[in-house]
Amino acid sequence: MIEKIGKITLYVKDQKEAKDFWLDKLGFELKFEQPMGPNLSWIEVGPSDDNTTLVLYSKSAMEQQDPSVVAHPSVIFSTTDLEAAYEKMKANGVKVEEMQKMPYGSMFIFFDQDGNNYLLREDA
Repeated sequence: MIEKIGKITLYVKDQKEAKDFWLDKLGFELKFEQPMGPNLSWIEVGPSDDNTTLVLYSKSAMEQQDPSVVAHPSVIFSTTDLEAAYEKMKANGVKVEEMQKMPYGSMFIFFDQDGNNYLLREDA
């Protein structure tokens, strides 16, 4: 059966900008990169200690292939130190919303270079 999340595709306006955002501002590592044509690459990034990757795929290329699949992904990231992650993102110029402390856990929403939002929650 399914044992883990392997890859999550994010459809981005500019692959270089997206790659820079995830590597430089969030500290992810480049896991794989391969050209797919003159102006298109397959780019995978992810946290250093995780095998799950984000595929940064060209939104315009996918819209030409199959416009129906270019929907915003729902991605929830996890951390064991939410406060430190929040402060680091703010220091790196990442747009973040206020921290939410709920009975079931703490979390906050952050935005990438294209305005897509993601949730970061704290794992116990």
